[in-house]
Amino acid sequence: MRMVGALLALHREAAGYTQRSLGERFVVGEQQIASIEQGRRPLKPDLAEQLDELRDTRGALSVALSRMPEVDLVPMWAEEFLDQERAAIAISSYENQVVPGLLQTASYARSVFGSRVPVYGDDEVTQLVEARLERQAILHHKEAPITCFVIWEPVVRAPIGGRGVWTEQLRHLLRCSELPGLMVQVLPLDRSTHASLDGPFVLLETPNISGSPTRRRSAAAS
Repeated sequence: MRMVGALLALHREAAGYTQRSLGERFVVGEQQIASIEQGRRPLKPDLAEQLDELRDTRGALSVALSRMPEVDLVPMWAEEFLDQERAAIAISSYENQVVPGLLQTASYARSVFGSRVPVYGDDEVTQLVEARLERQAILHHKEAPITCFVIWEPVVRAPIGGRGVWTEQLRHLLRCSELPGLMVQVLPLDRSTHASLDGPFVLLETPNISGSPTRRRSAAAS
């Protein structure tokens, strides 16, 4: 991804665009362009084609993208989910393994990624943590989505990362619960049954082309 990102930066600068002006041209945002150029987010095929057309690069970005080895930390299906998440007007989430990614602190996220088997390297963990924190920006937008998080009680009791990291994470959950339009609920351990025994899920409500809402359910990782 870094090679494709560096190629994008080269063509952008040659065309006289800043990251902001290029993002505005394609309605993707300055931060997304920066993330692509830094190799933290993949360049999507449709955007690569548009950029090639803009710069008349004879398909350089599209070809580079098609020849990129499939070793990316964030697979394409997850990127497609994140695109829908960024466009969502409402997000409903149930989690029974870890604190939802949108509500994780940097230290907690690092502990989660650091627990993976097979293990990630330090650089990979850093990239993933940065991407996760960047993703949380949607909660602070002027028109933030309405969000509801239901977390199973064992998740908030598990001291992942150690007591210091765990305490910081619980305090962060309390601060997040004060954000406008955001609700955090804890599902008690003593419930004999509930509607999500088949595992965690995220329900996204996004506007479709006509402007009316469309609901999408995903089992995407937090």
